[in-house]
Amino acid sequence: MRKVLQKLGKADETKDEQFEQCVQNFNKQLNEGTRLQKDLRTYLASVKAMHEASKKLNECLQEVYEPDWPGRDEANKIAENNDLLWMDYHQKLVDQALLTMDTYLGQFPDIKSRIAKRGRKLVDYDSARHHYESLQTAKKKDEAKIAKAEEELLKAQKVFEEMNVDLQEELPSLWNSRVGFYVNTFQSIAGLEENFHREMSKLNQSLNDVLVSLEKQHGSNTFTVKAQPRKKAKLFSRLRRKKPSDHAPAKENKSPSPPPDGSPAATPEVRVNHEPELAAAATPGAALPKSPSQPAEASEVAGGTQSAARAQEPGDTAAGEAASNSLPAVVVETFPAVNGTVEGSSGAVRVDLPPGFMFKVQAQHDYAATDTDELQLKAGDVVLVIPFQNPEEQDEGWLMGVKESDWNQHKELDKCQGVFPENFTERVQ
Repeated sequence: MRKVLQKLGKADETKDEQFEQCVQNFNKQLNEGTRLQKDLRTYLASVKAMHEASKKLNECLQEVYEPDWPGRDEANKIAENNDLLWMDYHQKLVDQALLTMDTYLGQFPDIKSRIAKRGRKLVDYDSARHHYESLQTAKKKDEAKIAKAEEELLKAQKVFEEMNVDLQEELPSLWNSRVGFYVNTFQSIAGLEENFHREMSKLNQSLNDVLVSLEKQHGSNTFTVKAQPRKKAKLFSRLRRKKPSDHAPAKENKSPSPPPDGSPAATPEVRVNHEPELAAAATPGAALPKSPSQPAEASEVAGGTQSAARAQEPGDTAAGEAASNSLPAVVVETFPAVNGTVEGSSGAVRVDLPPGFMFKVQAQHDYAATDTDELQLKAGDVVLVIPFQNPEEQDEGWLMGVKESDWNQHKELDKCQGVFPENFTERVQ
C-alpha cells in the first residue's frame, strides 16, 4: 500500500535500515524456531514408537519365558521397569523441551502482528506528512486546512513512533535471546537422553544376567548363530595357502541360498573325472593329459588352475602332497564352434564369445544382486560363464560370467561381468 501511495505521489518513503535488519533477523529466528519445533515433535514421535516397540518385545519375552525357567520373576520386573523408563523419558522431553519450545515460539505471532501494524502506521505517517507539506507549498494557502493537516501529522507521528520505539527495543532483545534458548533446549535433551541410556543400560545388564543364568541351566541346548558371508576372508585365504592339507572348501564359506521352488537348478551338476590317468597327473608339476575332445588351451587352463590350487610354500610336508594328490581332477568341457571355427584349436578363438568362455547357463529364477560385483538375473537370462582371474577369489557355489545380451551389446567384460549363484541357473550348453 505504501509503495502504491508513493508512486501516486501521495506519500513519502521513510527508510530505516536498522529496523529492516531487525525484521530480517526476526523472520530468520522464526523460521529456525519453527523448524526446531517440527523436528522436536518428530523426535518425540520416534521415542513413542520405540517405546511401543520395546513394550511389544518385552511382552513377547514374557510369553516365551516358561514358568519353570530361573529368573522369570526378575525378567517380568525388568520389563515393567523398562516400560516405566520409556514413559518417564517421553514425559520429561515434553515438559522440559517441547513446552519450552512452544512458549518460546508463542511470542512471535504477537510481535509479527505489531511489525505489520507498524508498517501500516508508517504509511499513515508518510501520507500525513506529504499532505501537510503539499498544503504548505500551495500557491493559495488555507490556514485552517494547514492547521488540521498538522494536527493529523502530529497524531500519526506519535502513534508510529510509539510502536517503532517499542519494536526497536524488543526485536534486538528477542534476537539475542535465541542463544540462551538453544543452549537450554539442547542441554535438556542431551541430559535426559544421557540419563535414559544410563538407566536403560542397567536394565539391559540385569536382563543379560538373567539370561546367562538360564543358559547355564540349559547350556546343552544353546543355539549358535553363524554368519554366512559370501566373500572369503583374506585371513582364511592366507591360512589355506599355508596349509597344504586343507584343500577342502572352508566351512565358513557358505553356498548361496537355494532357489525357492526346489527345481533341478537347486542341485547343479558337478562333473568330476576319476580316471586313473588323470588322478595320477595330479602330482605337483604334472599337467593334465589331453584328450581329443579337449582343446589344448582348455587343458592348460584346467591344469594350471589345479596346479595353483595345489601350490605349496617351502616347508610343506609330504603329508600335504599326499592330501593334494587325493583330489579328483575336474574336467573343463568345451563345445564345437559355430561357422567352422573351433574354440582353442590351433590358437583360434571365437570372436563372438568372451575370452576364456567355458559354457552357457540359463537363469531358472530371478536373482536380485546384493553387491556391485554381482549380476542381476531374470528367469530366462542366458549367461556366458568365464573363469575367475584369481581362482582364490571364487566362493563355493558362485560362478563368474556375463549375460549374453550384455556381451552382444558391449563386447567389454569390464562393463558387464559379475558373479552369480550357480544354483539359480541350469547349464544349457
